[in-house]
Amino acid sequence: MKTKTLNMTIGNPVYLLLVFAIPMLVGNLFQQMYNLADSIIVGKGVGANALAAVGATNSITFLFFALCNGIGSGGGIIAAQQFGAGNEERVKKTIVNAGYILFAGSLLVGVIAFFLAEPMLRLMDTPADIMEEAVIYMKLQCIGLPLVALYNHVSAMLRALGDSRSPLYFLIFSCFLNIVLDVWFVYGFNWGVLGAAMATIIAQLVAGIGSLIYAVNMNSYFKLEKRHFKVEKDLIWGTVRLGIPLSVQFSLVAISCMALQIVVNSYGAIVVAAFTAVGRVEQLMHQPYGTLSAALSTYCGQNLGANEMERIRQGFKKSLLIMGIFSVVMLPIMQLGSEWIIRLFVDDPQVIYYGAEALRITSWFYMFLGIINMARGILNGVGDALFALINGGVEVVIRVVLPVVMTGISFIGVWGIWWSTGLSWLISAAFCVWRYASWKRKHFKTALST
Repeated sequence: MKTKTLNMTIGNPVYLLLVFAIPMLVGNLFQQMYNLADSIIVGKGVGANALAAVGATNSITFLFFALCNGIGSGGGIIAAQQFGAGNEERVKKTIVNAGYILFAGSLLVGVIAFFLAEPMLRLMDTPADIMEEAVIYMKLQCIGLPLVALYNHVSAMLRALGDSRSPLYFLIFSCFLNIVLDVWFVYGFNWGVLGAAMATIIAQLVAGIGSLIYAVNMNSYFKLEKRHFKVEKDLIWGTVRLGIPLSVQFSLVAISCMALQIVVNSYGAIVVAAFTAVGRVEQLMHQPYGTLSAALSTYCGQNLGANEMERIRQGFKKSLLIMGIFSVVMLPIMQLGSEWIIRLFVDDPQVIYYGAEALRITSWFYMFLGIINMARGILNGVGDALFALINGGVEVVIRVVLPVVMTGISFIGVWGIWWSTGLSWLISAAFCVWRYASWKRKHFKTALST
């Protein structure tokens, strides 16, 4: 059997990071098309209120998804470290034991989230004219949470082994399926927001089951025997030890986004719709940063397992250079093309105005977003669990306080929503650089003395 793996402990760091990241970037871009398809089809086919209803659920569903994604990321880090150390048996046991925690957690969170959907939307002062559709969309997203967890688990394990391509094929297929179903359900059946949510759930089911079947049949590390299904307390603890701080970090970010959504909701459905469109664009724009960050995590995890500390430092420097170039290239594109981009989502001239100006504001801060992601990539990859907790706390304070302060300044007003987003990236980037410098001084000194 030919197993697709990539040993990132040898070879040129730039080549390894790019050859690993590019397929994953393509996959992430297609994954974002799930949300983009929902937003464009709902915004164009139903109207601005429907687009606002979908957007009003983003921060809450992100909170519940974050609780599961952190565990999945923790399991991936453990698997990457075991793979770097050349321990095949431990990799297989990690696949199983991380799966136990992730699937149990996603089921529990999904059930809780389903019943809390309407109370949480009301707590966030969701406008009354979009409440009913927002509740429908959020509840269906909660039902699909275990399906998302299935795909994320399989893809995280494959990435830990250096295979970033295989999950891509199923994701691309399911993305096109999602778009076809969106059009069919929204335009053909006139199901509106309900149809968009149903299309996403079916597409997620296909991606999850397809990638699992492929992994079991084509990757030797997924050829599991009875002994691999034994509960291993140290692997479960390792997954939890790394995963819980990551979950808390993601959750704190989600909570801060919920606080920001409350501020946005206070300006009415037009601003909510603009905020939704801008958020969709930025989710797409963030993919290169997040993808290279994930590649760096796998790279650092494998090299930590092989005790190749100098290669970790080299990988961080090269990834920063790549992201710096990307940020410089994207700035003029976003400045000049923002209005055209927002027009893809909606025809309402007020929404287009607010959305275009918002993109022009946040695009000035993309460089800092790159720094944040590269620092997270290396620190998460080497298992710095404390960083995840502290960074989550820093972000929640910034994101809760800044929007309130800046929108309260009379000459800034509603634009404070987006200025606070950019400034939060700048402040968080400064913290991430400080934390990486502290980690490097400690661990490189220890490595040189041994």
